Amino acid sequence: MLDLALKLARSRVLALLAVAFAVFGGAALVTATGVLAESGLRSHVAPGRLAGADVLVAAAGVKQVEEDLDAALPERARVPAALLDDLARLPGVTAAVGDLSFPAALVTGDGQVAATPDPQAAGHGWSSAQLSEGAVSGAAPAGDDEVGVGSAVAAAAGIGTGDSVEVVAAGQAATYRVAAVVDAPGLYFVDSTAAGLAAVAGGAGAGTVDLIGLRTESGIADAVATAARDLLPTGLTVATGDDRGDVEEPGAAAARPLLLVLSGSLSGIVLLVVGFAVAGALGVAIAGQRRELALLRAVGATPRQVRRLVDRQALAVAAVATVPGVALGLLLAGRLRRLLVDGGMLPAALPLSVSPLPALAAVLLMAAVVSLSARAAAWRTSRLPATEAVTESRTEPRTPSRLRTSAGGLLVVAATVLAVTPLWVRNELGAGVVPLAGLLGAIGFALAAPALLQTAGDALAHRLPARLSPTSWLAVANLRGATLRMAGIVASLAMVVVFALTYTLSTTTLLTAGSRDVQAGTLAQHRVTAGALGGVPGDLRADVQAVPGVLAAAPTAGTTVLWPYTELGEPTVESATATVLDPSAAGVLDLGVRAGDLADLTGATVAVGADVARSRDADVGRNVDLVLGDGTPVSARVVAVYDRALGFGPVVLSADLAAGHTTSGLAQQLLVRTDGSPAADGALAALVADRPGLALTAATPPGTTLADAPAEVWLNLATITVLLGYLLLSITNELVAGTAQRRGELAVLRLTGTTPQQVRSMMRREAAVVAVVALGSGLLLSVVPLVALGVGFLGRPWAAGPVWLLPAVVLTVVAVAFLTTELPTRRELRAEPASALSHAG
Repeated sequence: MLDLALKLARSRVLALLAVAFAVFGGAALVTATGVLAESGLRSHVAPGRLAGADVLVAAAGVKQVEEDLDAALPERARVPAALLDDLARLPGVTAAVGDLSFPAALVTGDGQVAATPDPQAAGHGWSSAQLSEGAVSGAAPAGDDEVGVGSAVAAAAGIGTGDSVEVVAAGQAATYRVAAVVDAPGLYFVDSTAAGLAAVAGGAGAGTVDLIGLRTESGIADAVATAARDLLPTGLTVATGDDRGDVEEPGAAAARPLLLVLSGSLSGIVLLVVGFAVAGALGVAIAGQRRELALLRAVGATPRQVRRLVDRQALAVAAVATVPGVALGLLLAGRLRRLLVDGGMLPAALPLSVSPLPALAAVLLMAAVVSLSARAAAWRTSRLPATEAVTESRTEPRTPSRLRTSAGGLLVVAATVLAVTPLWVRNELGAGVVPLAGLLGAIGFALAAPALLQTAGDALAHRLPARLSPTSWLAVANLRGATLRMAGIVASLAMVVVFALTYTLSTTTLLTAGSRDVQAGTLAQHRVTAGALGGVPGDLRADVQAVPGVLAAAPTAGTTVLWPYTELGEPTVESATATVLDPSAAGVLDLGVRAGDLADLTGATVAVGADVARSRDADVGRNVDLVLGDGTPVSARVVAVYDRALGFGPVVLSADLAAGHTTSGLAQQLLVRTDGSPAADGALAALVADRPGLALTAATPPGTTLADAPAEVWLNLATITVLLGYLLLSITNELVAGTAQRRGELAVLRLTGTTPQQVRSMMRREAAVVAVVALGSGLLLSVVPLVALGVGFLGRPWAAGPVWLLPAVVLTVVAVAFLTTELPTRRELRAEPASALSHAG
């Protein structure tokens, strides 16, 4: 059977090359998605500053969720310092050290801030130096005015032991003497000084540390870890080996769920696009073999044998293409990670986790898709009686399958119903439904297209004017006589239109709506940040408010909360970004409050977006249960409901509620509203320029163009480009192979007197009909989702996006339709008609 399958394959090389390319690209996309998913589950941050510790004890960095993946906690919870003595007494422990981290930065002699890997956690107690593997030059700091400096910072600042330096720690500037240079990142203070600075920064308070590091005798770290687990209370975790990096860098480890979310969002569209491309390529390839398959039926082959033959032929082609596709997928996963790192969405310290599992999953999935598609494509021919199969092998069925047409119609209706979701759900979920509805509609159209085109062709044929040229008449006749072939081409190109428009415009519309919220809701003109210092110094607000012409100044920060709620009777936990504000925020921000007052953001209170309030019964005055970013469960009272959640997030926490529950308690920015006078702006700029590490920028983004888009938008567009490129190349290969399979038809036309020029004219008219119908169908399928998106998010019946997108899509579809018809036709016309007819066979 396999030998016969390979012989058949040699006679249809071009068509099977289209199948091979679809499988090659599909395997690459599936492998890349699988690597991201595996990394989200298994990747670990390598131990860094605390690599010298054999065992680390810290608060659990995840929140367990019933019947779901555990939720990552990006903020660090603290550990009772009283555990130090108990852990130090464990057998085999040679040292037990409580580690503290807080914002710190060193100012160089020219007033610049020396770069550190993480300014928010660059300050530590001197005891932590015991947990590093680096050498120490000098002596331990002996007083509150002495500091140990990391070797990289010392080299950048050009300083050494004995020098006096300015350090901004926990937002407080002071002069220190360099007592030691440590071959480890950060700045190291006397332990008592570090404890005080950590408390000032809103980190570890009295009686707590960030984590505990244990050094053990050689080879017994796992035994010590086991003993520590038996000793410790619940809520704490013990890490050894590769797990130590996750404990040391909870923020980096918490980025793993992003990879799961990304791979999850990609997996659905990747499977749909890959399935569509592979099924289309196999449909073209097997349609060209209908005569051979019919003859096999005529000589006694059973339907099952015919389908098995087609299946093995397709799997043989897939086997050749899958291996290089998997290799490309591994490279593609690396490029996606680099894009995430460059965009600031993934820490550079978090590597990809690569094992044979994604490759194996890609092989099995592609084999299943190819086998299912091949058997489906051969189903009708294999089930026909032998004589009818031979008769039909030269013509298409006159009546498209009613079941197929009905299924397609139902999918289009379902897609239309789904497409109106943005009218009621004005958030990322509502925008994400738009491309899904578009693709569902495109698949439904692909199923119903033969019947629709047959009806359209019959209607067009009855209305053709008598003066129509023979080549135009032939083009219309081909449309009526080959509706299955034409439907496949039209549906593929319509998919390109729908995919490009819905995916791109849903991304840009969400960007525009969010930017509009920020623009309308930001009353402040200026933003002061201090990223190089690890956060805005606490005394800066008072200094800014003292500037003549400053009307209001308010600090803001960001964190993450978990919101447990019940959905359809099942417990669910959703992770959401949260803005941290105090009552003064009302002077610099207008969130579009529809109920309540931001001035009431004191104590255990929150404000929530209107969509969230409606869906979770969180009106003003109600209490909601939340889990803060460090895992602390709280009950908070809703004091305001606001409309501009796309720009400011679905949840706002009061500064009082968030205090002590973030890795760094310093604000991330200070929003400043002035009277707009040049004098006030100049005085503010002078104040900022006089303090190292501060930066003054406009409070609102400059615009909503793609150049101003955040990194996640560029990631979405890059993903769209890759998938669209794969889809276009797959369709191009299918169309080239489909045109080449018409060799016999073109030869017959020439033998009956049709000139090569007339043949080319006929094919061009067919291409024009295909392009027009594909564009019209794709635009019709995109209209309802995009109109609903525009009305729901922007209050107008059109989506936001680049003006060049639609012309580019139109030109691409027209170019593909004409080039994939014109070039193969010219090649076939170079051969003599009789020779071409004999080879068509």
